[in-house]
Amino acid sequence: MLLLHYSLTYNLVNSPLSLLVPAKWIRAAVINGNYGVTIFFVISGFLITSNNLLRYGRLADVRLRQFYAFRFARIVPPLILALCVILLLGLLNVPSFMNSQKGHAMPTAFFLVAIFSVLTFWHNVLMQVVGYFNYCLNIYWSLSVEEVFYLTFPLACALLKRDLLIIALCIAAIVFGPVYRSVHTDNEIYFMYAYPACFDAIAFGCLAAVLHGKLQIGPRVGVLIRYAAGVGLAISYFAGIDGHETFGFSLIAFWVVGLLTNAFDTPARLSRYLPSRWICWLGRHSYELYLFHIILLAGMRDIVPKATLPYAAKLPLFALFLALSCLLAAVVARYFAEPLNVWLRRYLADSGTWRATAKI
Repeated sequence: MLLLHYSLTYNLVNSPLSLLVPAKWIRAAVINGNYGVTIFFVISGFLITSNNLLRYGRLADVRLRQFYAFRFARIVPPLILALCVILLLGLLNVPSFMNSQKGHAMPTAFFLVAIFSVLTFWHNVLMQVVGYFNYCLNIYWSLSVEEVFYLTFPLACALLKRDLLIIALCIAAIVFGPVYRSVHTDNEIYFMYAYPACFDAIAFGCLAAVLHGKLQIGPRVGVLIRYAAGVGLAISYFAGIDGHETFGFSLIAFWVVGLLTNAFDTPARLSRYLPSRWICWLGRHSYELYLFHIILLAGMRDIVPKATLPYAAKLPLFALFLALSCLLAAVVARYFAEPLNVWLRRYLADSGTWRATAKI
């Protein structure tokens, strides 16, 4: 995601990186970056379903008040902070934070609609009507998809009761996703951002979590599945979205499910290795990175426009962008998001099964 957004701004294909990596590989990695959101959706569906199974024993026994309180505590405070920053800078007429259509500024009052759409989880629908209109706010379409999943999935579990019906619901979403995308291949806001275009990826993750406890896969077979899934994921990713709008996202989700095979069986000692620790840190702070990296990048593109950035400076600036994004995410998490998360969970959720340390 960070690679995609940075390259869309400063074009990493035309940078010293192309001296190290073939330009066509860089272009493929960047252009197909939206597959990264699909990967996130699968992992999110898997983790939310797995955590609910661990917390409640059965999906049918989900405690709705507690579930929604936990989601609110984790999601809303840092989101409001990010929206306040974007709104303030937009009202100050900082270019990358303003609303515009085809180069023409939109009325200031449109911020009310835009902010409301993000907070009430239909920002992707607004984009289907208006198009791309705000450099920072545009990326929050995926949060709308994720939040509608948070709202509807526990309700479906509570109503359907039986695992077999929940599995059937997931399969229905998986089948409908490519059908929907097949009739919208000419409009990326529809085939990439709409609810039915994304719910199949989340359903893949939910289905994998439900079946995880029902299927016994040995360690050796699990390793083989993960290796095969890794190869399949790489091939599908670099095959690209263009021309594969219908089933490309389904294939990516399928391979990610393979990578999640025996996901909880990884030896604890691996967490001591530095790359694993970095990956875990990025996972814990992925939400803050998602919210605030785009604000940082928007400021950078206004201070250092693409046309003025020297060729040799693109990689150093990218390294600086990554470092500052991680630093900003860490500060927001440590001093704002995590304290409020803890306090709100204590205040809103049922105290009997409260878990202040839960990050997902």
